[in-house]
Amino acid sequence: MTREITSLATDVADPDRIAELRVLKESVYSGGDPAATERQHAKGKLTVRERIELLLDPDSFVEIEPLRRHRATGFGMADRKPYTDGVVTGWGTVHGRTIFVYAHDFRMFGGALGEAHAEKIHKIMDLALAAGAPLVSLNDGAGARIQEGVTALAGYGGIFRRNTAASGVIPQISVMLGPCAGGAAYAPALTDFVFMVRETAQMFITGPDVVAAVTGERISQNDLGGADVHAEVSGVAHFVYDDEQSCLEDVRYLLALLPQNNREEPPAATATDPAERRCEDLATIVPADGNRPYDMRLVLEQLADDGEYFEIHAGWATNIIVALARMDGAPVGFVANQPRVLAGVLDIHASEKAARFVQMCDAFNIPLVTLLDVPGFLPGVGQEHGGIIRHGAKLLYAYCNATVPRISVVLRKAYGGAYIVMDSRSVGTDLALAWPTNEIAVMGAEGAANVIFRKQIAAAEDPERERARLVRAYREELMHPYYGAERGLIDDVIEPADTRVALIRSLKMLRHKHIETPERKHGNPPQ
Repeated sequence: MTREITSLATDVADPDRIAELRVLKESVYSGGDPAATERQHAKGKLTVRERIELLLDPDSFVEIEPLRRHRATGFGMADRKPYTDGVVTGWGTVHGRTIFVYAHDFRMFGGALGEAHAEKIHKIMDLALAAGAPLVSLNDGAGARIQEGVTALAGYGGIFRRNTAASGVIPQISVMLGPCAGGAAYAPALTDFVFMVRETAQMFITGPDVVAAVTGERISQNDLGGADVHAEVSGVAHFVYDDEQSCLEDVRYLLALLPQNNREEPPAATATDPAERRCEDLATIVPADGNRPYDMRLVLEQLADDGEYFEIHAGWATNIIVALARMDGAPVGFVANQPRVLAGVLDIHASEKAARFVQMCDAFNIPLVTLLDVPGFLPGVGQEHGGIIRHGAKLLYAYCNATVPRISVVLRKAYGGAYIVMDSRSVGTDLALAWPTNEIAVMGAEGAANVIFRKQIAAAEDPERERARLVRAYREELMHPYYGAERGLIDDVIEPADTRVALIRSLKMLRHKHIETPERKHGNPPQ
């Protein structure tokens, strides 16, 4: 018996077999065809393993199924069976925390998805969900592998189903580093964040040739589905970059602000900015005159630790700002009207942008701070016909449904339905604060006076003088800075300089907030 065991051990440790394995693995890691690597670099694109090295901590990547190959035989596929089958999958760490990743290798079949390729992705997605760790996809593929027929399409269905199952459970990040066409584009759309690199990355359901054939419209790939289009027009992309290095660096930064899964708190960092720091500059950054614009980003710089915040969707729906930052070392999500753009009104896109962000923060236990300076919803036929009621209700639903700590601060204007929607006391904010410059009302004093006193103004000897008197009277009676506090709509009126201190103290108090929600399969939010 001992002799048999020794013989088996000798066979397993055969130096020739080990040498063969090492050669095989080296060929796998090199990516095979050097010419394909040169073509990839010539396009300004990194190879799949270069990308993974930039994303993950040094020497932390553990690859699975590197020796997987497809089993298709038709259309010349029998003679083309590269290892990995065009996708590299595995896990590693980012800032010491486990992250799962799959990355298309454009050098093999143009990164197109086949049966084996899809099964590798399915497996790593299942592992990420089981382990409760974020999933990052590095996308650079030409869609379904036509040579494998409908089997490839079924592979996409498996990805979509897993994206949906993981939604709100683990963070999912899509990094677009090359083309993504047809049904493949739906996978990134189902994830939490989409990063894109200019010039090299495009996303569209039907490409320029199909568009030209069907509609007669001539358009380039970048003008149809390039990074700037999706960052500024469609809202599909959350972040855009000029190069892959800076893109992947910010993916790492984002992961540092997110929890591993929905059962964990977001990772706190050692605070280097005093929690008791007063923000004296806020009083001069925000004009007392409600009609004067200012940059809300300057307010965020004052409130966030060390003036750092990570803005999301910076180029789309710019009349509202959503950003992740730290306060006293703990991650927090900011939602803030931007008076520099359209006076900070809410419209269709702003409502969608903020609603999506609120839902993400709520899913991953990130407290919400809402900064209000909003004159209302944007009026207009286009907005009404475009469904502002339905889209505005998305933001209302997101706030009402959120169970994380929620604090709102009214800086200046808070008018009408927009005030209610922007996490007011009546929709469930935990604490509602306001500055002495706040104006909380159904509408502005001028509009209110014109409605209420229309006949009186028309009959006056001097209508303009009478209008001014009545506007002043309305403002003094119903819009003074303590009206909301007197009626319990505001918990406290604070000095602008005390805002950071008040927020940090309140967030600490709410750290262990818990709400029992009604048992249900799921809600039916407006779409």
